Order: sequence, then structure tokens, then C-alpha cells
Amino acid sequence: MQPKRFALVVAAGSGLRMGSDTPKQFMELDGLPVLMRTISVFLTLRDIPEVVLVLPEAQITTWQRLCKKHHFETNLQIVPGGSTRFESVKNGLELLPADDSLVAIHDGVRPLVTHEVVERCYAMAARGVCAIPVVNPVESVMIASGGKFTPFPRNNVLLVQTPQTFRSATIKQCYNQPYSELFTDDASVAAACGVELHTVEGNRENIKITTPADLLTARVLLQAMKTD
Repeated sequence: MQPKRFALVVAAGSGLRMGSDTPKQFMELDGLPVLMRTISVFLTLRDIPEVVLVLPEAQITTWQRLCKKHHFETNLQIVPGGSTRFESVKNGLELLPADDSLVAIHDGVRPLVTHEVVERCYAMAARGVCAIPVVNPVESVMIASGGKFTPFPRNNVLLVQTPQTFRSATIKQCYNQPYSELFTDDASVAAACGVELHTVEGNRENIKITTPADLLTARVLLQAMKTD
């Protein structure tokens, strides 16, 4: 019997770098809010997970209004976020059982992740290990320290994406530890607990929309993915 699947979509950020009054997760990407496109990836999997959405409490009404406007009908559960990503994820995890269920934790502003990447993550997590999607950088890499710059082999560098996928009991336990400023994602939280991380191949289109330039790039990438 396959373990139960969950998708924890985190969209509780303020989006200050977007420079707009509209939160980045609600900006339109080819006619739909970014967040709807992100959630739709999970709702169109062959084995649809149960979706938990984390939003700032002040934005929940806006989200519900947008769902009516775009006829976006889902049975997902909504959880208010916290002051940090760590707290927001922890709030969402409270709705999940502490068992062998699989939970894919995904940034709400990464709408271009592919089904193939999501399935790779679930498959890896089903084997009892944590799955982290990554890509290698194409740019040159240098280490800056004390005003000096040292070239660093880019083959040794991984760009980390989401969904980062775990057994529910494992990641819930990791989120019981005290918060640290070093926790930039779920992989860093798990690593601090001594959990061994395993990587899967991500997709380069799976960018995190944070700035206006990212939104422009996502529009081009989405059109290209539609024609593939």
C-alpha cells in the first residue's frame, strides 16, 4: 500500500522585493495568479496529494476572492503563516499526521516545477529518505572572504529547489527544534537534526518568483514549456 501524500504549499512571505502592492503569489502569470498555477501542478498529478496552503492571515480573504473570480475550486486546507518561513512551515505541519505519510513542501511562488520532478521527489521519499531537487549552476562560482575572491569548482555547487519531500514524522520532528537564522529551507532544518539528505534532478524552469524580472522570465518559460 502506497503511503498517503501531502503537499504543503508555503506562500506566507511579504514579497517586498517585488515592489508592488500586490503580493507576488497573487500576481498573474498567463491569466492566473502565480499561486494557483503552483497548486495546479499538484492537483494535476495522477495520484493527487492532499494540499495544505499556508498564507498570511491578512491574505486569506483575498485568496478566497480570487478563487471565486477564477473558478478555482479545491478542497485544500488553509493555515495562517507565521513571522518566518520556519514558523509558517511548522504551522502547516501541525495538520499532518506524525507517520509515514509523504509531505512535499513547496514554495508557493515556484509555479513551473514539472510533474516529473514532483514524482521523483515523492518516489525518493517513499524509500525512506529525504528528497531535495537540485540543479547545477551554469555560471562561474567564486568564494568571497575578507575582500578576496577565490574561484570555486561549480560542479561542487548545487542550486536547491523545492518541493523538498520527507516522511511526515521525520520533518515534523525536525521542526520541533529551536529556530535558527541558518534555516533558509526545509533541507537546512532537516540537516541540523542530522537527517541525511538525498538529491534528485530538478528542472531549470523551476525558478522562485521574487522580483519583477523573475515574473518576466516565468512568462517566457511558461510559453516555452507549453510548446514542448
